Amino acid sequence: MKRSFKLLLIGLSMVLCVGSGSIVMAQDVIKIGALATLEGAFTVLGQDAIRGIKLALKEHNNTAGGKKIELITMSSDASPDSAIRAAKKLVEQDKVDLVIGPVSGSEGIALKDYAKTQPQVTFMNGASAAQDTTLRDPSANFFRWQTEGAQWMAGLGEYAYKTKGYKKIVTIAEDYSFPYTQVFGFLLGYCEAGGKVLDRFWVPIGNKDYSTIVASIPEDVDAIYVALGGADGVNFLSQYEQSGGDKPLIGGSITMDQSVLGSKGRRKDYVIGTPAAGPIADSIDTDIWKNWVADYKATFPKGFPSPSLFAYGYYCATMATLETLNAINGDLSDNHKAFREYMAKLELKAPAGNITLDENRQAIANIYLTEVVKGEDGNLYNKVIKVIPNVNQVMGRDREEFIKLGPVSRDNPPCN
Repeated sequence: MKRSFKLLLIGLSMVLCVGSGSIVMAQDVIKIGALATLEGAFTVLGQDAIRGIKLALKEHNNTAGGKKIELITMSSDASPDSAIRAAKKLVEQDKVDLVIGPVSGSEGIALKDYAKTQPQVTFMNGASAAQDTTLRDPSANFFRWQTEGAQWMAGLGEYAYKTKGYKKIVTIAEDYSFPYTQVFGFLLGYCEAGGKVLDRFWVPIGNKDYSTIVASIPEDVDAIYVALGGADGVNFLSQYEQSGGDKPLIGGSITMDQSVLGSKGRRKDYVIGTPAAGPIADSIDTDIWKNWVADYKATFPKGFPSPSLFAYGYYCATMATLETLNAINGDLSDNHKAFREYMAKLELKAPAGNITLDENRQAIANIYLTEVVKGEDGNLYNKVIKVIPNVNQVMGRDREEFIKLGPVSRDNPPCN
């Protein structure tokens, strides 16, 4: 009986050791869920987004706060429903501590609302850039370390009207929240400068046939403002060029981004000279930017000629996450209180310029006014024309007056 009792004690000790070891191991790992569009029309955007996360993790040796980072990736197709399904898998089944994503605008609004039901998890927006993800009814556990679509248009409307001389335009964009935000931001400056909008064309994500729209563009327009991303942007540009269209373009941020400029199989000279604006520009002339681009190219030789704004958005979100985890020694045991307090005050030294957050945890950062040029290597790049520093979400206006402009929509602003 004594021998049996000793064996029982040894067995229990082994179980306890294994169990406590598992607890220690669990405490030594922080799970981050990455949510990106790895299917559908925006697949190339999501792929580069994941490159941005991996680049940041590589720079930190996949550790933060003395703990190993475990990355779990889930895919969406740019629809809000798919984003929520992916988020629920990450949060409720995989039990991640933090979520980074999504890519697309309406996904971001849906994820913000879902975040409110999961107070034990902190969400960092990836590249989703709809205005009302943060401007109205924000979530206390949702942070956006990249400026949004209206901010990205700062200065472009005035430049198109006053410098390029485009007095009358039409707009072509996808029919959901992010393009509404882009058109809103562009038209604020363009219409106030005196510009006129003759028509606005809205298309579903994944639209493949633009022939009807091409045929409907008035002959007397001076330019076409295009806010189409991924395969949608490539399809429109190719079909418009093939139809003999020759009107100058004004580029939305994701239309003149490397996710479109870096595509293959179409004549490129048509878009040279196109003005655009956004959170990054390929020709930023600072050491931190050049080093970051070089690291991207070396790490992902099959990526784009220069990182897209999607890689940049996810990279910044990941860097802010890792820096915050380092500052609090990876301790999330207080229901993320210390994590969120530190992150809210963090000034991130990002490759395209420092980023801070406003009271809604929304990024304030530089915006780059650009034009498309062809580099010596034959690739197309965005050349910096002007830097608009520290653009906030209300575009430098009074917050209450800006809110009164109303939510972005197909018809707002009216451009009277």
